Amino acid sequence: MTASTAIGDRSDRERRVGRIVKGVFLACAVLTVLITVGIIFTLLRDATTFFAQVPVVDFLTGTEWKPTQLTGDGEYKFGVLPLLSGTILITVVSAVIALPTGLAAALYLSEFASEQVRSVLKPALEILAGIPTIVYGYFALVYITPFLAWVGLPVDTFNALSASIVVGVMIIPMVSSISEDALSAVPDDLRQAAYGLGSTKFDTSVRVVVPAAISGIFSSFVLALSRAIGETMAVTVAAGQTPRMLSILNIDQNLLQSSETITAAMVNVAHAEGGGGTPAYYSMFALGLVLFVFTFSLNIGAEVIRDRLREEYR
Repeated sequence: MTASTAIGDRSDRERRVGRIVKGVFLACAVLTVLITVGIIFTLLRDATTFFAQVPVVDFLTGTEWKPTQLTGDGEYKFGVLPLLSGTILITVVSAVIALPTGLAAALYLSEFASEQVRSVLKPALEILAGIPTIVYGYFALVYITPFLAWVGLPVDTFNALSASIVVGVMIIPMVSSISEDALSAVPDDLRQAAYGLGSTKFDTSVRVVVPAAISGIFSSFVLALSRAIGETMAVTVAAGQTPRMLSILNIDQNLLQSSETITAAMVNVAHAEGGGGTPAYYSMFALGLVLFVFTFSLNIGAEVIRDRLREEYR
């Protein structure tokens, strides 16, 4: 066998392997799309069945959520507004806790920490992301709520404030990890140019590096918010199971009382007695559709904003 023949055979094998690998990757991509389409189809199909029994207007504008318990007028109530308000409340408060904390941690790890400190802190933050969410929920119930009562806050046993705190802690690793990657990707030429103009390390980090990485930082914020919106077990354990309308004039009272999110309501309906085919059963898919539209709209808006920010620093 000549050298040219051996090289040709090896090239043929490499091409065959390349085609196989390409086919596997394509199959994985198609499978992902099909799964997404299947989920959307299931939500739409069963949500349509629900809306055939419960008017869409009543569902979207109702202020009571009692899918398995008869009210005084002998009817079940399927108003999504209490669940939506509880979801928004816990998401916003957790974002207030997690976003600045996660960004500050990312900025420290990227710009100020030594390699030794970074090798300890970064894995420690990632460990937080690996803790089961139900553990966070019980931690909030057993430790955070008693601490809030100890400092003088009149919190209920189940309350939205402790749930918001624990969800905020839970999404900090996501914010810090993705933001730190975005900050580290900023070219050193920008830092050196700022130093050459007499900027301090703090000024360079805050006024040069952060703006240059803003699109990646914004992406971490959106992913963290999506995680907070979809969180289930932590808020189910810590916040309770009381659907409550958000009162704009009494935000503090809303935080101190029990609340229920969309995901927690889905869990409660799934655990309630009653077979398939009931409005309560199909309400899970209607809630899932609302949650999907909510997070999908958030991500679409974030993509538009992120593209504009990326163009500014291109």
